[in-house]
Parts: sequence; structure tokens; C-alpha cells
Amino acid sequence: MNFFEHQARARAQSRWMLCAFVVAVLIVAVLVGGVLALTVSAASSQDLFYADLRLPTPALVAAGALLVLLVISLASLFKISQLRAGGGAVAQSLGGVRVDPGTRDPRLRRLRNVVEEIAIASGLPVPEVYVLEQESGINAFAAGYAPADAAIAVTRGSLEKLNRDELQGVIAHEFSHVLNGDMRLNIRLMGLVFGLLVIHVIGRELLESTPRGGKRGGTLTVLGGGLMAAGAVGLLFGRLIKARISRQREFLADASAVQFTRQTLGLATALKKIAGYDLGSQLSNGRGEQVSHMLFGDGFGLHWLFATHPPVLARIRRLEPGFRPEALRAVAEQVNDPGYYVSEQDELPVSRLQAGGGSLSPEQVIAQVAHPGADDYRYAEQLHATLPPELAAGVQEASEAPALLLALLLHGRDDALAAEQLRLIAAQLGEPTAIKARYWRERQANLHPAQRLPLAALAFPLLRRQPVLELKRTMAVIAAVSQADGRVCAFEFVLGRMLRMQLADLLAPPQVHESGRRRLAGSEDAVSSLLAAMAEAGNAEPEAARRAYAEGWSHLYPRQARRYPGAVAWPVLDAALDALDELAAPAKQLLVEALVLTLAHNGRVSVGEVELLRVACASLHCPLPPGLAGGGG
Repeated sequence: MNFFEHQARARAQSRWMLCAFVVAVLIVAVLVGGVLALTVSAASSQDLFYADLRLPTPALVAAGALLVLLVISLASLFKISQLRAGGGAVAQSLGGVRVDPGTRDPRLRRLRNVVEEIAIASGLPVPEVYVLEQESGINAFAAGYAPADAAIAVTRGSLEKLNRDELQGVIAHEFSHVLNGDMRLNIRLMGLVFGLLVIHVIGRELLESTPRGGKRGGTLTVLGGGLMAAGAVGLLFGRLIKARISRQREFLADASAVQFTRQTLGLATALKKIAGYDLGSQLSNGRGEQVSHMLFGDGFGLHWLFATHPPVLARIRRLEPGFRPEALRAVAEQVNDPGYYVSEQDELPVSRLQAGGGSLSPEQVIAQVAHPGADDYRYAEQLHATLPPELAAGVQEASEAPALLLALLLHGRDDALAAEQLRLIAAQLGEPTAIKARYWRERQANLHPAQRLPLAALAFPLLRRQPVLELKRTMAVIAAVSQADGRVCAFEFVLGRMLRMQLADLLAPPQVHESGRRRLAGSEDAVSSLLAAMAEAGNAEPEAARRAYAEGWSHLYPRQARRYPGAVAWPVLDAALDALDELAAPAKQLLVEALVLTLAHNGRVSVGEVELLRVACASLHCPLPPGLAGGGG
């Protein structure tokens, strides 16, 4: 199943979930409406339990039900709004401690290296990284509305008991949730279940605070008991729905992680350690039950009916069909040894960055959208490990990362233009930032072209920590620096667009959607602009560009001819990408295929062309790995 098919399935699953929750909420509303109506009807009776009560009217039940619907809706919206702060807020609520990008702690450094490599290989912004220091079980989770505000959290037990390969498998599993859009669904699940829980909590509080005896006490006792019972019914349905959806997605995430790292052993061994470890994947923080469906492993040992994860042995057998439970004895002895800790040192790949080559095909690219493979991961490891040490250190410093990002936009050959760009930076962000940008421009002179976007991705976690007003000012400066000479080169557009899009997603994550409902019919102008930009990027000769454009256009509109529009201004392309992000998932798949046909028409693909394809796909919320035809140039 490719990314676009998964998106269509996820949308259908979301509709199913919403319908199931609507049924659950209606059942609770009717039950509570009946309880409220009976209570009101009984209020004038001398003896609540023995009076000849009149049955409540349907209007009274309906009024009570509407009141309950309002309470559940407001509670759900309140919970979801709490999570607008991003995945970091979820991690911090469970005691998570943020891992600084410049950490020198060996275990934390290994964790950050693995997360950064997988983010680069996935074509995603590097998420914030947290450690649940008080949790000794082996577990992890990804949280957030969108990739731009995502956070990855792992337990202290994972750091101490898992080696690099096993940690890679766990982190790749969590990234698959990010790539497949599971995080947004998880946030909605948390909100909806919380709304149902509130009715139960209100009933419990009424029971606990009501004085015993007397007519008023009896009335409130019945009301509290009724609310608790109705809330429990709703909570039961909510947890059943949450468990069913989560179990299906865990198997898919395991399969995606194996495809990503191309080694079953790491993920399978991590699961074996969970199965053999006395603490398993247990979480001690009581608040963790709310995020049970987000976890890598079952954190609370719930009954199978409510379990949000398949049995760990079933997951192992999916990865190793011949696995026998007796094999866990040796793993259990090892992982439960009080003196057992994996090596603290990270073993980074030491190799020279290889230029990629070859051609692109639509099938190859579609298969890789949000589904990077082992080659992409190895290429990302090379990109990460071969960054110049000073630049790698610079993106880990909060005081340097913004200036280093801006330095990527400074013209490398035209000193006069670079000086004008630096004056703009000084005017908007201050002279110290301009001085730092000048310094980093000199250090980037020999940077491999394929390392520019990964370097920007590594700087993003520190950029996102800026206050909102400063972030908006940074976005404005990025646009101004890119257009300082009245022209925008392809890389300036790519980097500027990528950063602006990620910052926009960060500032308004609930508005991010992987797909919309727009069709290709009616989108001809935007499609034409995007195809023309792709054709021009790969062909210096107008006639060759026209033929490349025609090939992409005919893939989308075989019965509708259109004249090649020639060069497209970058603002027009910006507007086209914004419009095309509203396309439905099947239409996006066809569009990406057409882009590849246009780009690969002449049989050659450069780094700049791949970067343009990547930013187009990122704008469509279809992330591509960096190693397509790779990074050659």
C-alpha cells in the first residue's frame, strides 16, 4: 500500500471512527438525558425511592441529551485545544525532558543521531526529542498535530536496554506514525475519549461530594450514580474504538519500520526484550493511559478487549514467522541482569558521501513517498556523518542556527549581492545576526549541494523554539533575502518555500491536512504552472522544456491540449502549490507521477531538480526522501 492509498484508507477509517463515536455519544446522551429527566421529575416528590413518579416526557429527555452533547463536545474541544502546543506538550505532561541538540551525553547523543538520520531520510523536519527519565520500561511514542510540531519521546529504559539497531527499529516505527498521519488521528482519539470520560468524572464527583441522607442527598446520589453509569458505558465504547483502530495501525507501523531500516532483527529484538523484560513496556505515570494508543508497546497491560496493541508475541511472529517463545529465555536473562546496559558510545558510519545517479520513474517515486527504504536511510546516514564538523556543531547551538539558515540563502559567488542581503538581515534582525550569517556563508563554501536541505532540517528544532513574533519576522526575512536581487534562483525558492511552509505548519498545526477534496478538473491553471516550472528546471532549451511539459500534461489531461506557458514566476508557483495542496489523495498521486515524467524527460536528474521535486511534494504534504537519483548533480 503506497502513501496515497494509505491516505484514502485513513480518511475512510477516520469517518468510521467518527460515526462510531457519534453512536457512543448518542447512547450516553440518551442515557444521561433519561437520568436527568427522572431526577427533575422526582425533585417534587416527598420520597425519591417510593413516590409514584411520572415518567419523564420525551421533551425532557431530549433537553437532557442536548445538554450532555454540549458538555461532551466542549470537553473534547478543550482537550484537543490543550494539545495545540504540539507533541512536546504531550511528552512534558508525562515527565519528558527535552534533549538538547548539542548534548554530549553518549546515550542522548546516540538517540539524537538516530532521530536526525531518520528525519533526513524521511524528508521531514527533525522533531523535538524527549526522554521520560522516570520510566524504566522499554517504550516510546510520537505525538503532535503535524510533522512540523512533532515530538519523539523514549523512556530511560529504552536508552539503557536497546542498542543502536534496536533503537533505530523503534524510532523508525514511530516515524511511520508521523509519515502516515496517525498522530492527528491519535490527537482526535484523545479528545473524544476525554469528552466521554468527563461525564463519568462529573458523576463520581457528585457522588463523593453529596451529603448522605435527606431528599436532596438522595436525588443527587441517584443523579451522580446515573451519570457515572452512563459515562462508564461511553468510556467502554470509546476505549473499544480506540483499541480497534490502534491495533490495526501498530502492525502497519512495524512493517513500515522494517521496510525503512531493511533489517527485521533490530525491531524484532527490541520486541523480544520487551517480552522478556520484567518491566516490559510498562509506564508508571498514571497520565500515560490517555496516550496508550500512541505508545510503541502496551504500557498498561490492559485486557485484550481494550488493548491498544497486538500481543507482543504476535508482533514478533509477524517479523519472524519461525519464532518460538522458548527463545525468549536467553533474552530475558540478559535484559533482566541488573548490570546489563548497552554500550553508551554511538557507532556512526564513516564514509565518503557518494553522489547518486540513475533515472527516476513515477513508480519508484510513488513507492517512496512517505515510505523511505533502506537505501534512503544509508544515504541519510552518509549525509549526516559527512557534514563539516563546524557546521554540524553550529546547527546545534540556539544562538547560531537562525544565522546559519540565512547563510544558506546568501549568494555564494556575487559578493555585492551577498552584501545587500546581509544589510537586509542587519536591518530586520540586528547586526550581530548579520555578522554570524557572513561567517557561516564562508564556512559553507565547500558544502556538498545535497547537504544543504539536510543542514536546514537539522537547524529547524532550534528555530521552532523562537517566540511566535520572532518566527514570523524570520519568515519575512527569509522571503526578503531570497528576493534581494529581484530574482529568485531555484535553491532560494526551494529553501525559502520549505522553511516558510514548515513554520506555517508549526504556527497553525490543526490546519495541516495531508489531502483535501479538490479534483484535477478545475485545477488546470495551477497544474500548468507547476509542470512548466519543472520543465524549465530540467531543460535549458525552450523546445526541450515544451516536450517535457507536454509529457507531464498528457499524463493528467490526455484529452485536453494546453500550450506550454514558458517561464513561470516564483510567486505564481507559490500560489499554485498552495492551491494544489487541497487536492484529494488520488489526484495528488497522479500529479506526482506527472511531475516525475516532466522532470525525467531528458534522462538526467540533478540535485537542484530533485530538490525542486522534494519541495513540490512537501508542499503537497507528501514527503520524499533525499536520495532519489540521489543526490548527484
